Amino acid sequence: MTPITLRLLEIFRIGLGPSSSHTVGPMRAAARFREGLLARGLAPRTIVIDLKGSLSATGRGHGTQQAVLAGLHGWDPETCDVDAVRRLPETLASDPFVNIGGARVHLPPEAVRFLTHAQGRDEALAHPNTLVLRALAADGGVLLEEAWCSVGGGFVCRPEWVTRPIAHLDLAPPRHPFHNGATLVAAARKAGLPIGEVVLENERHWERTPGEISAGLDRVWDAMRACIARGLAHEGVLPGGLGMRRRARDLLRRVDEGVVEPGYADTARAQAYAFAVNEENAAGGRVVTAPTNGAAGVVPGVLVEIAERWSLSRPRIHRALATAGAIGMLIKTHASISGAEVGCQGEVGAATAMAAAALCELLGGTPEQVEYAAEIGIEHNLGLTCDPLKGLVQAPCIERNAMGVTKATSAAQLALHSDGRHVISLDRVIVVMRRTGEDMKREYKETSEGGLAVSLPEC
Repeated sequence: MTPITLRLLEIFRIGLGPSSSHTVGPMRAAARFREGLLARGLAPRTIVIDLKGSLSATGRGHGTQQAVLAGLHGWDPETCDVDAVRRLPETLASDPFVNIGGARVHLPPEAVRFLTHAQGRDEALAHPNTLVLRALAADGGVLLEEAWCSVGGGFVCRPEWVTRPIAHLDLAPPRHPFHNGATLVAAARKAGLPIGEVVLENERHWERTPGEISAGLDRVWDAMRACIARGLAHEGVLPGGLGMRRRARDLLRRVDEGVVEPGYADTARAQAYAFAVNEENAAGGRVVTAPTNGAAGVVPGVLVEIAERWSLSRPRIHRALATAGAIGMLIKTHASISGAEVGCQGEVGAATAMAAAALCELLGGTPEQVEYAAEIGIEHNLGLTCDPLKGLVQAPCIERNAMGVTKATSAAQLALHSDGRHVISLDRVIVVMRRTGEDMKREYKETSEGGLAVSLPEC
């Protein structure tokens, strides 16, 4: 089988909230459409964008309109001015034009259209997160039309590529090839290295300049810690009209004051960190996909807490991120990390598995135990629905990340107290997760039309 060539810095992307699939992905797709216009030397009169499937159903609460408009400005999710993105609908309402190659292109906020069921939201789509961008001439003729799919974690592709595994054909063969969990463990055993180091050696083998991956992981780690700090610095109510109160600062205060049970303090601190990340994400702040924005709090919650408690060195932190990233690569390749495709089992479930594996390895776990920890993390999130209230990445998403921290910690401990042998392999449970997502009704896959999303009258 073809070795996995996904990169760590694709699993861990820095971008703006509240959603990697509904915000970061559409922003990147719109930016690529803009690049296509520039490459062809096209000067359209206006641009219209149709959001379909889950992008239409929950795009308002997920900031998809602002994201698409920002992408058409050529802004990048990692470096853009977050406040400027938030203001774009108002900015374009007063001056509805964007400069593309020196041409003033008409781009009012209403150019981003949320299609209703009657307009084709339920048509057969290559992926539930689909957007179609059209550049129109003055006479209404189509100069350029492209459909893009946002397939989770900020990844985007054209519809014809949705079913194909992501592969970088320009890369040399990996130093330690693996294509699934079993071959990942085998590669680690053959090399006599932890799983995280196997992945890092592959990354170093692909570096264009020495230290590239180390510098990239430093940026990811710094972004995770900065997001936690921002989340802990804020109080008040999150935007969106749901009335969700920020709790991270209060949760951490209770830990520091010794209000929680002593044996629970470390986990409670990690949960406060997870709350901080996801509250920042819900507010549209800058977070790290791990592997998605909706599940962005689990991995940093677990790893930042133990890194502080143990004063972990940067090399150990990098290896932990690489171990987590390896599990994300497996799930992305053989199932999905898109809530619109497989439900939240592909988001918080995947993040739980990633954090469990990384923690298990930090605690001295063997490759077999690390694989087991990841399997436990997914197995006990199977069937988890994606049903956010009002289409906002707030309830149950924020608490769900904190629960992911607890499950990841338990999974790592259960695996450590074993010899690594278990009945259900990581590879098998990933296949089960994919099949469960296929069987799940669409109402439970980021449409806000079922489950908790319709539990309140105003929803």
